[in-house]
Formats: sequence, structure tokens, C-alpha cells
Amino acid sequence: MPLLTLIEDDEGIRRSLRGALEGLGYAVRSASSGLEALQMMSAEAGDVVVLDLGLPDLDGVELLKMLHGISSVPIIVATARDDESEIVRSLDLGADEYVVKPFSAAQLDARIRALLRRAAPSERTSPITIGKLVIDPAARQATLEGRRLGLTRKEFDLLHHLASRRGAVVTRRELLSEVWRQPLGGDDRSVDVHLSWLRGKLGETAAQPRYLRVLRGVGAQLVDPDADPDAEAT
Repeated sequence: MPLLTLIEDDEGIRRSLRGALEGLGYAVRSASSGLEALQMMSAEAGDVVVLDLGLPDLDGVELLKMLHGISSVPIIVATARDDESEIVRSLDLGADEYVVKPFSAAQLDARIRALLRRAAPSERTSPITIGKLVIDPAARQATLEGRRLGLTRKEFDLLHHLASRRGAVVTRRELLSEVWRQPLGGDDRSVDVHLSWLRGKLGETAAQPRYLRVLRGVGAQLVDPDADPDAEAT
């Protein structure tokens, strides 16, 4: 049974959400403050964290950074803060998902199940080599010219999916469906933002792409720059 850590300071929301998630088959422990959550996570990491940003003792974004310092457990930010800068900031600091209140237990359950699927051992465990780029799905690590890339969980998932489709143009629709597990019509700004971050981690720019080619309005592809130096990209 997956163990969820619910960090929410509103007692009514915390009680209601905990009951709903337990009814869906999860083991749920809850914390009403950042320090309480850190103590829980230090004792046992669990499987998924659901984090509200509005906490009484710590800013939720600061707590997000602290949690990543002690654990690699996936984190879903579940908050009333809906401005784009806050969403981008949270994703940039390593949040795996971002949902805005009010949301249903069913919606949260779908996000949790998607994270658990992605965290499960993959059937494809052999490293993928593209030029001097090596993606190891078993270790969830990627190296370029022997240098380890410091990828977030979502950046690795994006890179791995593109690598598994080596040379093919992968549409934004497919990336939203397969990497973000979002239905058709989802917001593709997250795709653009993560492609940009991934490009930076690879040491590339939009003007001088090498491995990561982004086709404006279509999608992206991962190529061997030595084998395909003239691929059209933006």
C-alpha cells in the first residue's frame, strides 16, 4: 500500500482529503506544519508527498527545497496559489506536479497513480546511448561526455521519452500524454518550459541546438549531432 505524506495546515481540508485518499486505498499520514513534515520524512520517506504551500511556520517553496535535500520522493504541490510565476518556480525547484485548489480527490488520485507508475522499475532498463549522451533508466541518471547531468525527475522523464523515440519528432500532444499524463487539450506551457530547461542542462541554446531539436509548433526530437548535423530545428 503506497504511503502518502499530506502536508496541509487547514484542519478541515486535511481531514477531508485524508479520508478520501484512505478510501482510495492509500496509507496516509498528515502534517500541519513544515517542521512536522520534515520530522516525518526524516524517519520514513514514504512514496509521494502532497504539499500545500501556505504553511504556518515555513514557506512551502522553502520546504520543497528542504524535502528534496533529504529525499527523492515525488512531490505534488496542491495549493490555492495559481499565478504562473509560482507554478514555474515550484516546478523549477523540483515539484513533479502542480494542482490548484479546489480539486477533487479523483483528480489528485490520478496524479498520484501517474507518479507511482513512473517511479516503478521500468521494463526498459538498458542504457540508451546517443552520441556522447547516455541515459540510464535503471539508475535514472544521464551523462554527457562522462559528466552527470543534474536533472529533475520530470526532466529525466522527458529526456528518456525522447531518447526512446530517438530521431523521431515527438509531438507536444504525445509528451503531455506520456510524460505529464495529461488529457488532450492540456496546457503545453509545461512542455515548453521543461524543454528549455533540458536544453540548458545539455549546454545548448535555441540558436545552436545539438542533441535536442525543437520544431516550433510541432514537437521535439533527440538526435546524434554527429550523425545528423543538419536536422532542421529552432
